[in-house]
Amino acid sequence: MLELTLQSLFSGVLSGAYYALIALGLALVFGTMRVINLAHGELVLLGAYISYTAEEKLGLDPLASLPLALAVVVGTAILVYYLVSLIKKDRELNSLILTFGIGVILTNAVLMIWSADIHSATTPWYHDATILFDTLFAMQAELVFAGFGIALVGAVWWWLEKSWYGRALRAVASNRDAAKLMGVNPQLTEILSFAVSGVLATVAGIAIYTAKVIQPAMGHHLTVKAFIITVLAGMGSVPGVLLGAVLLGIVESLTVTMASSALQELAGMVLFLVVLLLMPSGLFGRAKRRG
Repeated sequence: MLELTLQSLFSGVLSGAYYALIALGLALVFGTMRVINLAHGELVLLGAYISYTAEEKLGLDPLASLPLALAVVVGTAILVYYLVSLIKKDRELNSLILTFGIGVILTNAVLMIWSADIHSATTPWYHDATILFDTLFAMQAELVFAGFGIALVGAVWWWLEKSWYGRALRAVASNRDAAKLMGVNPQLTEILSFAVSGVLATVAGIAIYTAKVIQPAMGHHLTVKAFIITVLAGMGSVPGVLLGAVLLGIVESLTVTMASSALQELAGMVLFLVVLLLMPSGLFGRAKRRG
C-alpha cells in the first residue's frame, strides 16, 4: 500500500508539471489584460495536433516539431489578442464571450481537419518505462516534459522578476496608465504576454501528446484545469501556479488510485472549492506576495 501511495504521489507531481505550463499561460494573460482566455486549452490542443501531424506525415520526432508548432500556436495566440483588443467596452465580460466562441471554432476546426479519433505519439522511446529508486515508475516522456515544465516555469519567473520586459509586463498589470507615463508600450507588452502564453501552450500540447492521448473535446477541460490552478495559486504568483498545479495533480492521482478514475475531475473541483472557501486569495494570495 505504501509503494502504491508513493507511486501515486510521484505520478501526481509529474502531471502537475504539465498542468503548470498550461495554467501559467492563462495566468500571464489575465495578469496583463484582466482577460480570461477561454480558448487557451484549445491552443494547447492545437500544439498537440500539429506535433501529431508532423510525426505522422513528416516523420518528425515530436520534439523536432516544436518550431512548426510554435509558429502556428503563437501566431494563433497573437490573432486572439488582436480580436480581444478590438473590444472597447466591458472587456472582462465581452472577452469571455469572444474567447469562448474562438475556442468553439478551434475545436470544430480540429474536428474537421483531424476527425474525432484519438491519437498518441508513436515514437517508442517516449513510452518506454523508467524505474527510479527501484519502486517508482514513469514513462520517459513524463520525465522529460516534467523537467521541461519546471524549467520553463522557472525561466518565466526569472524573466518576470529580472528582465526589463518582465518588469514592464508587471507594471502594465499593476497600473496601465502609470506604466505608459514611464515609457512602457502597453500594446507591445500585451502582445508579448499572449506570445509567451502561446509558447507555454505549445510545449504543454507536445507534452500531452507524447505522454497521453489527445482528442478534440479535451481543450475545454484543459482550460478549466488552468483556471482552477490560477485561482488556487492566487492571481499573479508564478510559484503559486507551480504549487497549485502539483497539488491538483496529486489530488487527482490519489483519487484515481484510492477511489475511481470517474471521480478524478470531481476531486479537482472539490479542491478548488475548499481552497476558495478557506483562502479566497489563493495559496499565494496578495498578502503573501507583498510579504
